[in-house]
Formats: sequence, structure tokens, C-alpha cells
Amino acid sequence: MILSPLSQADRYAGLHPRFAAAFAFLRQEGLADLAPGRYEIDGDKLYALITNGPGRSRDVGKLESHRAYMDIQYVVAGIDEMGWKSTPACTQPQSEFDTAKDAVLYDDTPDAYVATGPGSFAIFFPEDAHTPLLSDGNLHKVVVKIAIA
Repeated sequence: MILSPLSQADRYAGLHPRFAAAFAFLRQEGLADLAPGRYEIDGDKLYALITNGPGRSRDVGKLESHRAYMDIQYVVAGIDEMGWKSTPACTQPQSEFDTAKDAVLYDDTPDAYVATGPGSFAIFFPEDAHTPLLSDGNLHKVVVKIAIA
């Protein structure tokens, strides 16, 4: 997992060939004005999901992990207190991995919580189970999905 302000994103652009385009999308003028929904950047290889709504509590949020995609979770407004636990350390899956959704949820408890504020992002790799959208207020977020392969 990586946590950083968007102003430092260039440090991480070389970690994957699609990161530069992902960060360019997040830096675009008017990002905060885009309506909630899915935005294609490079088809299914790179796309963004924009949400704007109430957060959820720790007792409702569940750890999730992915295999085919990495997430760059960027906070536009609000504070997202994202949970984290190493995926290999998760021992309580709710079900089998759902290949169509590229996700599995866990009943495990996160090992750490990271308060992520406006202008900051977290990168979650397949090794990083995470609990997003933890907030007692409204959250405006952009999650960029980056295909690993």
C-alpha cells in the first residue's frame, strides 16, 4: 500500500505502465465537477469510478481484495479512514473469490486505519486487503482501476 498526496504522484508513476495515465486523469481540470459514474481511460485496462455520498462505519465496512486490478483511491472531498490488512493474513473470506467482480470480501479486522484526506490517494495492490469508504461524513472519491496485466 502507498499513501501520498497527489502532488507527489510522479514518484510512483514508474511502478506500472498505466500509472502515468491514471495520475493524469486525477490531475485533470474539473475532476471535482464530474458526475458519479464510470469513466473510460483505456477501456477495461484503465478506468475510473467516481462516487459521492455518505461514508460507512467500521462495523459495516468489510475488507476486500482484488487479483486482476490495482486501485488508486483518491479523495476529492471528505476524510476516508481506509482500513488495511495484508491479503495473505486474511483468514475469514465471506465466500470464494468472485472472478467477474474481481473481488472477495473478508470478515477479518483491518490491522491499521489510515485517514486519507482531500488531495491524497492510496494505492492498493493485490497484496493489500482494504476497507474503503469509512467515514462519518460525506465522501467524494475517485477510484482508478488499473489492470495488472
